[in-house]
Amino acid sequence: MNEVVLYDYWRSSASYRVRIALNLLGVDHRTVPINLLDAAHRMPDYLALNPQGLVPTLVIDGQTLTQSLAIIEYLAELRPECGLLPLGSADRQKVRALAYAVAMDIHPICNLHVVSHLMTLTEKADAREGWMKHFIGDGLRKLDVMIGETGGKFSFGDKPTMADLCLVPQLYNARRWGVDMTAFSRITDIDARCAELPAFQAAHPDRVKP
Repeated sequence: MNEVVLYDYWRSSASYRVRIALNLLGVDHRTVPINLLDAAHRMPDYLALNPQGLVPTLVIDGQTLTQSLAIIEYLAELRPECGLLPLGSADRQKVRALAYAVAMDIHPICNLHVVSHLMTLTEKADAREGWMKHFIGDGLRKLDVMIGETGGKFSFGDKPTMADLCLVPQLYNARRWGVDMTAFSRITDIDARCAELPAFQAAHPDRVKP
C-alpha cells in the first residue's frame, strides 16, 4: 500500500478538519509540516503539489488531493460506513449545508491572507481582532440556529459527521480571538462531546504543533 502523506499546518482549521477525518477512519499517515508563517506554502516544490499554495494537501491512493472538504468527501466515499456523510441524499444535504456554513461563509473571510491584506488597508491596531470577532461571531450565531433545528448529540445525529469536523476547528479559532460564545449553547455542547473522542483529541493543534 502506498504511503499516505498529509501536508499540514498545525493551526490551519482546514488541516485540522482533515486530521480529524483521518483519525476517525484510522488511516495511518505521515505528516509533512508546511509553515505558513515562513511562506513554505509558496515554495516551488509545494506549489507543484498544490497550485493554490494552500493547506492541506493529502497524497493517498496514488493521488494528490486538495481542498479540505473535497478530501473529506473522498474519504467518506471510501468508507461510507464511517458516517462522515449520511447515506440518505436529504441528510447528506443537511450535513453539507452545516459544513459549508463554516468552510465557505466563515472561514474564507477570516483566513490568514485575507486578514493580512486588511491590515494593509487600515492603521487601526485593533482592526484584526474586531474583524475576526465580528465575522466569526455572526457566523456561529447563524450556525447555532441551523444546528438547533437538527436532533442528536452532534451537529447531525448521534455520531460525528463532516459538519462536526468543520465546527470544532472553527470554535478553536473563535476562542483564539476571544469571541463571546455564551449564547451558543448548542454548538459549545457539541464541541465538548467531540473533545471527549480520541480522534478529535489527537488532531488538536496543541497535540500536533511542531
